[in-house]
Amino acid sequence: MISGLAQKIIELCQKNSLLASQDKVVIGVSGGPDSLCLLDVLETLRPNFDLTLTIAHLNHQLRGPDSLADADFVQAVATQRGLPIFVETRDVAAIAAKRKQSIEEAARHIRYAFLWRVAREVNANKIAVGHHADDQVETVLMHFLRGTGLAGLRGMLPVMDITSLRLHSDDIPASSSLASPQLIRPLLETSRSEIEAYCREHQLAPRQDYSNQDTTFFRNRLRHELIPQLQTYNPNIRQTLQRTAKVIAAEVEFLNDHLDKAWRLVVSSESTEKIEMDLLDWLSLPLAMKRSSLRRAVEALRRNLRDINFEHIEMARMVVEKGVVGAKATLPQGLILTIGYHTFIIAAENAANFALPRDEPELSQDQALPLNLPGVTPLPHTNWQLKAGFLTPEHVSHHLSQVDRWEAYVDADVVGNTAILRPRRPGDTFKPLGLAGHSQKINEFMINEKIPAAWRHRIPLFVSADQVLWVCGYRLDERARLHPTTQRILHLKFEQP
Repeated sequence: MISGLAQKIIELCQKNSLLASQDKVVIGVSGGPDSLCLLDVLETLRPNFDLTLTIAHLNHQLRGPDSLADADFVQAVATQRGLPIFVETRDVAAIAAKRKQSIEEAARHIRYAFLWRVAREVNANKIAVGHHADDQVETVLMHFLRGTGLAGLRGMLPVMDITSLRLHSDDIPASSSLASPQLIRPLLETSRSEIEAYCREHQLAPRQDYSNQDTTFFRNRLRHELIPQLQTYNPNIRQTLQRTAKVIAAEVEFLNDHLDKAWRLVVSSESTEKIEMDLLDWLSLPLAMKRSSLRRAVEALRRNLRDINFEHIEMARMVVEKGVVGAKATLPQGLILTIGYHTFIIAAENAANFALPRDEPELSQDQALPLNLPGVTPLPHTNWQLKAGFLTPEHVSHHLSQVDRWEAYVDADVVGNTAILRPRRPGDTFKPLGLAGHSQKINEFMINEKIPAAWRHRIPLFVSADQVLWVCGYRLDERARLHPTTQRILHLKFEQP
């Protein structure tokens, strides 16, 4: 006969699609009341869902002989129930010190990574852990006190893909062709008191972790000091926070749908190293989407970062809104936001350069490229080529109004028989068309045109006899323009074959 608690958990599993027929489930079992209750309930539900169960236990080596006794206890439970078990031992304290993490955070990373590896070993599609309703209350409070966005205030989710966890890069299992398992929390709406009552009713004898009484740990202080104090103001504070978490979880889901649309609008390029956003499109977003997009960028680039300080996001937002080219904002874990002319980039400082616009001609090396005049000259390492041909004046007059920025008609006699494409060099000057024959430094011209610094050395210059006759895509030189006396015309056009 299924107990009241088991029936409650069945309903939660059905409502949130936690379990399905023939699931293979790895259960994280510490030996404490929560995990032992979870194991017993899932064994009870095994015939209902035709489940395949595997126990996994991690010895954190934090409690000396007690940690070894916990491992022996869980091994005995697995043997008694005839279930396969995986046990691993890690020196969590040493790893935490090496990584400069808290012991709580390091233990979390190592434990989830271990469960993930076990799931992969047995080809399980679910990982079940014993987080319960009181854990949810503590989590929401902890995030609130540390400062968080709405995603933190929703607390833990009943089900999530394990790849969504922000684990340390050293802990994440190597990539695999297997689908990533889902992390499920069947006890998330079950209170600690219900769990303890279940253990007594079913004569389970869980191990007790007395470190849970140690108020030097932040979560324990919340449990033993803050929450009892809050109950003097609101006796139902636990239920209130649980309900708040549910409400916010639904609202975060709604906002994430809108953020997905905003992300597609503003992100011009994205990689594991940097994210570039269009400045004008980003400025058009509502305030909530501005903050959320910056937060998502940080999360994408720093996968193991859990808590992102509001002040970091707010300072970055204000820097972008001012739009001063070259301005920077500091973000967590060595990330820098850098403003360009038309975009801004979030990346590590040494990676915060701006890519050339996609699908535009560029020179990828600092060498002169001799041109075929007439003929076609491919641009190395790109899908572009420069096509050149000679025309007479009567063949060109009706085309001039159709010239685009990557096409030019120039006086062939000024160009001569040889010409090259090359990037800019120190001291380069030319006489921009429309500047009444006055010279201007190429670098100064590019700044005035608001060409980002990282692009400038890749823009092709059309050069003959050491004279820059065309800053390709931007401006002709006065000397190369067509005159009434021009006899021969050189037509230049960048194109993709």
